[in-house]
Amino acid sequence: MAEHLTGTVALVTGASSGIGAATGRELARRGAAVALVARRKDRLEQLAAEIQGEGGKALVLDTDITDQRQAIDAVERTVAELGRLDTVVNNAGVMLLGPIVDAPTAEWDRMVALNLQGLLYVAHAALSHLLTAADSGPRNVADLVNVSSVAGRRATPNSGVYNLTKFGVNAFTESLRQEVTERHVRVSVVEPGATVTELADHLREEIRETAMRVFTDVEKLEAEDIADAIAYIVTRPRRVAVNEILIRPTEQVR
Repeated sequence: MAEHLTGTVALVTGASSGIGAATGRELARRGAAVALVARRKDRLEQLAAEIQGEGGKALVLDTDITDQRQAIDAVERTVAELGRLDTVVNNAGVMLLGPIVDAPTAEWDRMVALNLQGLLYVAHAALSHLLTAADSGPRNVADLVNVSSVAGRRATPNSGVYNLTKFGVNAFTESLRQEVTERHVRVSVVEPGATVTELADHLREEIRETAMRVFTDVEKLEAEDIADAIAYIVTRPRRVAVNEILIRPTEQVR
């Protein structure tokens, strides 16, 4: 029964593509009703139709989580329309690489706003509901999973502010874990290595080729690999907390 999420509700940010979409599908297959949060409503509606076509339940919430009011509303609508909130997957993020010297600081603003502030807004809005879920059935435990990166463990040239945001996610996750774990809200971080997603699509053209060259001969992870790791975390028995998963392609050295 540990692998089933029947009767629970999950909220996934960044659910319009990549890891978020794959996670929404996987949690729905495990029995959770899923709130799908992102800005691209058309993508969310396609995913919701897919989930519903397989017998699942999905709620579309076109939301910009960098706006705190919208983040709060997404959480509140989830609870109001689906009845509770047991699992939150903070997946939304953007990776804008390049040298720090002469960087367009608007890119820094975008990363800080989404990778940090958006994640914080969702976590803050969700915590009271997760604590309530941990005190009630069907599982008497709740989960907050923050998707970070290998870049949250190892700083490299040309990714300084991206590193900053992901190191921040890791630190916030561990601090919050210590605050609420005794109340049976498990707070976990997942740190993917090179994964086939849309992240690289947002890089400036002059940066993209150089940044991705290091992975030319690496068989990258698929979004479903990360979704599988997230599903593993949130389906453990109440006594088991998986605090951190670092997951790289086999051929990725660093």
